[in-house]
Amino acid sequence: MARILVIDDNDDFRKVIREVLEKEGYEVVEAGDGDEGISLFKEKPADLVITDLIMPGKEGIQTMVELRRDFPDVKVIAVSGGGFEGPRTYLEGAELIGGALRTFIKPFPPEELLKAIKELLGE
Repeated sequence: MARILVIDDNDDFRKVIREVLEKEGYEVVEAGDGDEGISLFKEKPADLVITDLIMPGKEGIQTMVELRRDFPDVKVIAVSGGGFEGPRTYLEGAELIGGALRTFIKPFPPEELLKAIKELLGE
């Protein structure tokens, strides 16, 4: 089954996503920030990356730009729950600048995330 890297500074969010994905049979790797996520991806690339946009240190868009620079075919789903200008603004940036293939505003139904993952992975 596919390997998915979840990058988010919120432990509870990562735990919930891990449980949902593992229940579907996916291998899940977690990172608490962009730098850790990039390191993990370089060690063993994932089939798909789910990243938050607003994190301390390296934010999601920076992380996505770096991943896409080094791994142009990486598939990324961006998620955001807020920010100064609201999540929609950040998610639009994730699509335009970071190359996110799908975006979600937190909270979102797990079924919608699973549907997007299956589409992106061709399942």
